[in-house]
Amino acid sequence: MNYIREIKKDIYWVGASDKRLALFENMFPIPEGVSYNAYLINDEKTCLLDTVDVSARLDFLDNLKAALKGRDLDYLVVNHMEPDHCALIEELALKYPKMIVIGNPKTFNFIKQFYNLDLSERSLLVYDENELDLGKHHLRFYMAPMVHWPEVMMTYETSEKIIFSADAFGSFGANDGNIFNDENKIDDRWFAEARRYYANIVGKYGQQVIATLNKLSKLDIRMIAPLHGLVWRSDLLTIINKYKTWASYTPEENKAIIIYASMYGNTAKAAQVLNVLVNENGIHGTKVYDVSKTPISELISESFRASHIILASPTYNGDVYPLINNYLHDLKMLNLQNRTFAFIENGTWGPISGRIMKEKIESLKNIKVLDPIVTIRSALNETSYEDLKTLSYSIQYSIDTK
Repeated sequence: MNYIREIKKDIYWVGASDKRLALFENMFPIPEGVSYNAYLINDEKTCLLDTVDVSARLDFLDNLKAALKGRDLDYLVVNHMEPDHCALIEELALKYPKMIVIGNPKTFNFIKQFYNLDLSERSLLVYDENELDLGKHHLRFYMAPMVHWPEVMMTYETSEKIIFSADAFGSFGANDGNIFNDENKIDDRWFAEARRYYANIVGKYGQQVIATLNKLSKLDIRMIAPLHGLVWRSDLLTIINKYKTWASYTPEENKAIIIYASMYGNTAKAAQVLNVLVNENGIHGTKVYDVSKTPISELISESFRASHIILASPTYNGDVYPLINNYLHDLKMLNLQNRTFAFIENGTWGPISGRIMKEKIESLKNIKVLDPIVTIRSALNETSYEDLKTLSYSIQYSIDTK
């Protein structure tokens, strides 16, 4: 049995969800699974927009067969060549020998790298604003390089005004067949997963995302159909404005997060005491995370949300605690900007982790560091407690004056 959805007349969602996959890209925890979206237009010519991951192969093929209603497949548009969307190109090319594959020059370079597949007589090269006539439906193509691969493009359906947006506007989470945004509860928890997806997958390429959003702003868009997550058919500005915020590295909230590493509980206590002091100063909503228990992808998402990031780490082998190091590496790789940092260091001898953390974030753009760097020697004492109080006032002033 199939479970296709008609998103507009003769335009079908034919994707699938995977709730068994534990790690997206074998790295990011996805407790709610992930959806792989693909779409079929059944017009005078039939056109499939993208395929799915190999793990969703059987469901996808059943859905595609149902949506085709016994017809052949004329075109396959490849908006993105990442394997979770292109895994079945070769199988479809063999199953539908008349199928024409549509992509840009970089698309076909990547196809050659993934597959031993001769498409020389079955390919259609497209460039910005080229159009394809399917009958009642016309497709117009827009290049979106580095959102988040170099070959990415988006496809605009002109009659229903749908943008098939590749990995942009996507999110983690399986959809259980309720594929539309207005069939789901779009709350802080949902946006946290959408932000986690954006920050970790696309986050490095904010400049390119802004350029693509500017290009798309000239279009009349009534529906956004991404390759992961929900199809947006209402409140489009909600997700578009979120993308503008994330892509410009603007904090969503003028709030603080405290991320700590602790081997025996002393640095953890310092982080928790600081949170109490900050709250006593009237700054509420600060969240505290143990880097050893919280996935780095969640910490990255929270770092895109909050304006202030306080890091607490023991000195470990003359350096920073390894998991804090991993987090800092990802911050740099993902190009986070426009944040205020503060540091707590601990060490029984030679405590230097705070200064090392400060050095590691100095390459980020538009970064402010609050004084003091609080030094703890093994465990909190009266002196380091007073330094925490001073730091709490710095955090309060910085948040209040933003």
